Amino acid sequence: MTSLPKTTAKKMGLVIDLDICVGCQACATSCKEWNTGGYSAPLSDHDPYGADPSGAWLNRVHSYEVDNAHFKGTVHFPRSCLHCDNAACVTVCPTGASYKREEDGIVLVNPDTCIGCKLCSWACPYGAREYDHDDGVMKKCTLCVDRIYNDTLAPEDRQPACVRACPTGARAFGDLNDPTSAVSQSVKDRDGFNLLDHFGYEPVNKYLPPRKGTQHAPQITEGCAPAPLDPSAAGGSPMEKLFAWADKALSGR
Repeated sequence: MTSLPKTTAKKMGLVIDLDICVGCQACATSCKEWNTGGYSAPLSDHDPYGADPSGAWLNRVHSYEVDNAHFKGTVHFPRSCLHCDNAACVTVCPTGASYKREEDGIVLVNPDTCIGCKLCSWACPYGAREYDHDDGVMKKCTLCVDRIYNDTLAPEDRQPACVRACPTGARAFGDLNDPTSAVSQSVKDRDGFNLLDHFGYEPVNKYLPPRKGTQHAPQITEGCAPAPLDPSAAGGSPMEKLFAWADKALSGR
């Protein structure tokens, strides 16, 4: 069985803001393209439009309807490997193919030694391991190690494909072992939490909860449609005036 490092120099991971994730699937499709499809290539699934499609999706987005004292509305919940400090998927691997790196804490799979036994997928409580029928090995989120350390890419592209693709900025990437990093500060400021924390796997990735207060779709009563755009009603550039009007229209104010 594979052992885990006692400590890691960094804890590279994701922070996902559930308050602004809109469930657009941009993160899932960009991850699929970068990791298993290739640039502008078809997604490599088996019988993708049939009754029983199969394929490796390293990032998935689930949507839930929530109605409680804290929040009312739809929560879109992205899920991928959480790169746990106490990763059960690593310790059950019989060949050492699954491992956690000491330098940055990223959990990876060595395809040359993976035998596709699927023990790691059974051990992972987050369902983050995927069996690739084409290659006969297990695959998972790598935090795009081929991007984040690639000096040939522009600095803004040296981040996971899912983060780069997110249109709302709901995903952030950084060192969660550094208390001064932007991701660590956001977790502190917004009471970021671990998924299934009671299991004790100590996931590195964190989630930021929806902000308190109920969420309601704007209701427009007949005869109370938003007023026409008045360019003089707001200061700033024409674009700022447009967004100010749109905000008023959508919020029903």
